Amino acid sequence: MKLSDNYIKIVEWSEEDQSYVGSCPALMLGGVHGDDETKVYKELCAVVEEWISQYQKDGDPLPAPTAGKTFSGKFVLRIEPELHRTLYMESLRYGESLNTLCVHLLKDYTTSATLGIKKRRTTGFTQRAHARG
Repeated sequence: MKLSDNYIKIVEWSEEDQSYVGSCPALMLGGVHGDDETKVYKELCAVVEEWISQYQKDGDPLPAPTAGKTFSGKFVLRIEPELHRTLYMESLRYGESLNTLCVHLLKDYTTSATLGIKKRRTTGFTQRAHARG
């Protein structure tokens, strides 16, 4: 196994750039671009190898691995008290726990982000309210 196998590499289509963009968030900012997804991935793998070599040459420790990571399903989130109150009130309105409301909102957000849809929830939770009827 190569050291680069410890890091998640992402290749996705960018509407803005009209090309595939490859990145490795744990190791580097920016990435590689191209019209062919497979070529972008191969180039990304080569660039990641170069970054790892540079870390080693400079004597810097490598960032923590991101590939193969397991998750507990729990994390602590620090938010402003007013947002906490607003979320709590919304959970009461929907008759669900605060945790369940937040899970739904996070799923909605990540699904829309995956589809390339940018949704902003700035004025209450109207999108969620309409979806629930």
